[in-house]
Amino acid sequence: MPAVPLTGAQLSSTESLAQAPTFRDLGADEDIAQALADIGIERAFPIQEMTLPLALEGRDLIGQAKTGTGKTLGFGIPLLQRITRDDTPGATPQALVVVPTRELCIQVASDLEHASSLRGLRVLSVYGGRAYEPQVDALAKGIEVVVGTPGRLIDLANRGSLDLSRVGVLVLDEADEMLDMGFLPDVERIVSQIPSSRQTMLFSATMPGQIVALARRYMTQPTHIRAADPGDDRATVDAIEQHVWRAHPLDKPELLARVLQSNGRGLTMVFTRTKRKAQKIMDDLTERGFAVGTVHGDLGQGAREQALRAFRNGKVDVLVATDVAARGIDVDGVTHVINYECPDDEKTYLHRIGRTGRAGASGVAVTFVDWEDVARWQMIDKILGLPFKDPLETYSTSDHLYTGLGVPRDATGRLTAAERTRAGLAAEALEDIGETGKKPKAQGDRSKSDRPRSDKPKSDRARSDKPKSEQPKSEKSGDGAPRRRRRTRRSGAPSAEA
Repeated sequence: MPAVPLTGAQLSSTESLAQAPTFRDLGADEDIAQALADIGIERAFPIQEMTLPLALEGRDLIGQAKTGTGKTLGFGIPLLQRITRDDTPGATPQALVVVPTRELCIQVASDLEHASSLRGLRVLSVYGGRAYEPQVDALAKGIEVVVGTPGRLIDLANRGSLDLSRVGVLVLDEADEMLDMGFLPDVERIVSQIPSSRQTMLFSATMPGQIVALARRYMTQPTHIRAADPGDDRATVDAIEQHVWRAHPLDKPELLARVLQSNGRGLTMVFTRTKRKAQKIMDDLTERGFAVGTVHGDLGQGAREQALRAFRNGKVDVLVATDVAARGIDVDGVTHVINYECPDDEKTYLHRIGRTGRAGASGVAVTFVDWEDVARWQMIDKILGLPFKDPLETYSTSDHLYTGLGVPRDATGRLTAAERTRAGLAAEALEDIGETGKKPKAQGDRSKSDRPRSDKPKSDRARSDKPKSEQPKSEKSGDGAPRRRRRTRRSGAPSAEA
């Protein structure tokens, strides 16, 4: 893949990173600094540089920075340095990280495992969709750090498997989402089980004022740190090249297929609003010859993890997803993000396009806006201060599609056989994770969840779902022809049915 040239803003960002302090300079222990250096991470980003000195002192923090700027290590390094390995059988967690989605849970746990690889700390991710038993067994053996989603954390605590009485560090990642009204009761139940004498850290890219006020209920004299350059009020990073186009729904499949042939395109994420649309786009792109995976709520957890592994490993280079993958997912080599539909709000837009242009890299974000969504987009544009109030009308044949993104002039909506070089989703093994809510089935047997849904009206389905003994029997003559049915009048006299 040809190298993407750096703009002046990206060069200055790269130069400033080269001059940034190392984690050792900021007080990180040698084993943690070395573990990070082993995977190529040596110098701190601004949010890390600003939060580490205070967090290492045990202060409560509210950390805010643009997405893709290293917030995980901003809380991860202080968290790991405040705990020690405890080999006592059944040792209970000393630190807890609460996250809103399963995919982010896996990502954060992986980052903490890398950073603590020379320290010998045990990090466990707990989230729904997987069998309880492995998580319960790991907790019974002893664990230092738990990263989890609220629902599974509460379930394990109610079972008596998860004891939070020794937690000394609490982190809410993507705190604006965690403290949203939908998650607030669960968060309060979890916090009520943790000692009040703890360090609490909240991190997110967006932090509305009402969320900050609400967060202070759980914190002691917190310091609110916002990492941004002086005078930079933009919520997006300079390294992301943005395009916003008004597109016709009937032309969007073809338009998407041609955008996916842009010059220099690497891994690409395509976001939709609904699960059904995500699956439909995946099926369409697969038929056009692209190597595609998908992540959405109708898939089992094993299939979601299979798609993410295939994407990370390069077996597929397009991942179609709903917003379950919009927060915190960090995959190297994502060069393009495409919003197939206009996001619902500015926070969703920020988190979606933040999957590219991470850690100083460059990226491209393309947003398709339907005619009926122009007003919604204009609100997003105004809040974020973007220069795209009136999206440019764009079709798959528009000239600026080819000049702006470097799409070859002879590109069509299908890949040729020679261009189909990826192994595909099927090349990635589907792991048996003992998914909850599913009954084991024999090889080749199809469970109800595997069968296509009937398009019959509900009343018809209800009749067909009855046991055979309760269903009306078909009346046929001996030669197989339907017999004439007779119904009885109220007077009792039979009459032939027309």
